[in-house]
Amino acid sequence: MQHHNNTVSTVKGACPHDCPDTCALVTTVIDGVATKVNGNPDHPFTGGVLCAKVSKYAERTYHAERVLQPLKRVGPKGSGQFVAVSWDEALTDIATHLHRIAESNPEAVLPYSYAGTMGMVQGESMDRRFFHQLGASLLDRTICSSAGGEALLHTYGGKLGMRVEFYAESKLILIWGSNSIGSNLHFWRFAQEAKRNGARLVCIDPRKTETADKCHEHLQLLPGTDAALALALMHELIQNDWLDHDYIARHTLGWGELKERALQWPPERAAEVCGLPVEQIRQLARDYGTTPQAAIRVNYGVQRARGGGNAIRAIACLPALVGAWRHRAGGLLLSSSGIYPFKRAALQRPDLLGERCPRTINMSTIGDALLHPGDANFGPKVEAIVVYNSNPVAVAPESHKVAKGFAREDLFTVVLEHFMTDTADLADYVLPATTQLEHWDIHGSYGHTDVLLNRPAIAPEGEARSNARIFRDLAAQMAKLSPAFSAPHFHDDDEALCRAAIAGTNVDYDQLLAQGFASLAVPDAPFAEGGFQTPSGKCEFTSARLTALGVNPLPDHIPNYELPNADARYPLAMISPPARNFLNSTFVNVKSLRNSEGRPLLEIHPDDAAPRAIADGDLLRVHNARGEHVCHASINGRARKGVVVGLGIWWRKNGENGTNVNELTHQRLTDIGRGPCFYDCAVQVEKCTEAAPR
Repeated sequence: MQHHNNTVSTVKGACPHDCPDTCALVTTVIDGVATKVNGNPDHPFTGGVLCAKVSKYAERTYHAERVLQPLKRVGPKGSGQFVAVSWDEALTDIATHLHRIAESNPEAVLPYSYAGTMGMVQGESMDRRFFHQLGASLLDRTICSSAGGEALLHTYGGKLGMRVEFYAESKLILIWGSNSIGSNLHFWRFAQEAKRNGARLVCIDPRKTETADKCHEHLQLLPGTDAALALALMHELIQNDWLDHDYIARHTLGWGELKERALQWPPERAAEVCGLPVEQIRQLARDYGTTPQAAIRVNYGVQRARGGGNAIRAIACLPALVGAWRHRAGGLLLSSSGIYPFKRAALQRPDLLGERCPRTINMSTIGDALLHPGDANFGPKVEAIVVYNSNPVAVAPESHKVAKGFAREDLFTVVLEHFMTDTADLADYVLPATTQLEHWDIHGSYGHTDVLLNRPAIAPEGEARSNARIFRDLAAQMAKLSPAFSAPHFHDDDEALCRAAIAGTNVDYDQLLAQGFASLAVPDAPFAEGGFQTPSGKCEFTSARLTALGVNPLPDHIPNYELPNADARYPLAMISPPARNFLNSTFVNVKSLRNSEGRPLLEIHPDDAAPRAIADGDLLRVHNARGEHVCHASINGRARKGVVVGLGIWWRKNGENGTNVNELTHQRLTDIGRGPCFYDCAVQVEKCTEAAPR
């Protein structure tokens, strides 16, 4: 349509970020320029509403500091000395390096990626084909959700649960380890609707979050004690016979063993472990056991401690005990991603490995992996790393080791990015990637049950290319050195990959093109009659698969690795949830959002601040045996006594002393799922007597 002599159009898309909401977007474009990004009002889940972060997406796309041409390092690693080069020069040199390394041992090449985009095409398609053909090391992508995901697999049979829209009908909602207002806004709208209809909202979180402020009650437990609380709730359900015996008998496995374990956890014992009043635990059990439409929204904060997998298992058992699954407004949701029919093998082509079985490197221990000299157990030293959709120098644990590994002069590093992140600063080549407004992609969600299509709204800025195109172009260069890379599957364009993701499924691509989304046909109450996707078809309180893995088959409380009372030098527990205006390390460089966030903060309770003579706003040194991080004190009433909260994840270069909270976190892994233990960290805090060194 014509408007003031300008050509105005609207383009339907999808939010790419690592958030359960996966919103449908509408981008307004005037004369080829994206002027604003809104939520799609026609998508029932999004309802026209976006978070503060993504409503600023045009600001991210047109950011003055965006990388818009290939950059080659010319000075020492980390010196920030880069020159612009042509795509042809960059791709030729990268292909030559990777081919040379792969000729002697392809496992010396490592891809490193996560959910910088959640898209099937820009996140896990041509890139995987490329590395599978090369025979590179595989990456265990554990950094966010693997502990909780595997826990659900061994309890329900997969990442399955309640449909989010039916929380609006629930009578009791436990929001467990989730600051929904900041990280799951559209669920929060349903919770608010339930609240207006008389539902009771209970927040379970070590931090007094913005969500806790709006709930009827807040159980402010100690980090890593969630399984103890869940077991005490079971104890009370058993003692008071608030159980659905019919549901337990027909649809669960291992009730006798679980009952025996739960009876070892009276509320008094859990109160001591969790740091909660006994009566608060009893009251929660009473509410949960006597409210038919009781729902739990558990999020990934729970599983970021040593016993995180067991904690999710214990919580996931609760709805089956009370028969909450009989109601569509009862049950539990951690992730809905298990319901999507995407053709991952067709996109990723693991068959290109043939008979080769490359080693797997855990992304959560990348610091140790990059510093490993190589041996018979580990395999070859990592000689090349290709990073995309991630910023490991900022987000991976024990970050001084990660930074030291990336600073190796003999590590050939390629980073696909929008901006010069902490990781890009240490690259040999930085390749300009498109943003979501500039490429095709297809998305599922882990918080709702719709498929979304993202159409490019504008032409790529500068010389930016989509991730899938970069790997396609890199394969074309590799084909000059290795004929296998000339195969037809390295020529599929981005829209063809979108189509391949759903080929042969019941998702209609034409419907996606027309309205931007398509809803999957899923039952209102998925487990009303059992039908779990476990080997037994039941909710597995005990898991034979866990026994086979050498793991306790029954949920239990597993104490944190770093208990503050175990080491007098580090008497405070530290958790590091995302700052409200950032999404992991994304958006840190959007000035309006960074201004809203202010500066790197450590929330501390007045009783912990007073003996250290710490006042609000003071410069602090937070430290443990792994390192030290300098930030500012916030005495805002959100931290509980004995626990400090380092809001993340700032880029290290924005830190007072060139660090962020991950300077302090460790690389030990969770009980189930090999995940990181970001919220299992003991520290000491003291006031800085002088300005921090830069």
